[in-house]
Amino acid sequence: MANRHKLDRIDLKILTELQRNGRITNVELADLVNLSPSPCLMRMKKLQKAGYITGYTGQIDVSKLGETMTVFTEITLKNHRQIDFARFQEAIEKIDSCVECHLVSGGYDYMLKFVTSGIVDYQNIIETLIDRDVGIDKYFSFVVIKTPFVKNQLPLTRLFSDRL
Repeated sequence: MANRHKLDRIDLKILTELQRNGRITNVELADLVNLSPSPCLMRMKKLQKAGYITGYTGQIDVSKLGETMTVFTEITLKNHRQIDFARFQEAIEKIDSCVECHLVSGGYDYMLKFVTSGIVDYQNIIETLIDRDVGIDKYFSFVVIKTPFVKNQLPLTRLFSDRL
């Protein structure tokens, strides 16, 4: 199962159902994917061992805890050597408010997603990064006004069924 192309439709169904409900019992999962519980559990363990399942988390409605601010930030680095990318990524990974980091093509190098307690918190993070001289040439911030929806499940069947 270490090879991506070795998955079958049942494996894909298991992954799809686990995206929907990571707390599902093995018996319920087996029923949904038309397997008996023992083979279903064996497949799930193989998927975990092969790294297809990387963990189980609870999805939190952070708005119930209090006000937050989400900011997408475009970052352009001064230099584009491998060491410059590595140094920046090492620094940004240590910031717990940075919840996503994407190296992208186009007019800038990185797209980051921050979730902070507010504008002052965000600005302190950015100023600290600049003061630490981790290679930032310029940055642009985009404050999220409203999030109409977030999808936490990928359409696995549509993405990969033709490759099985």
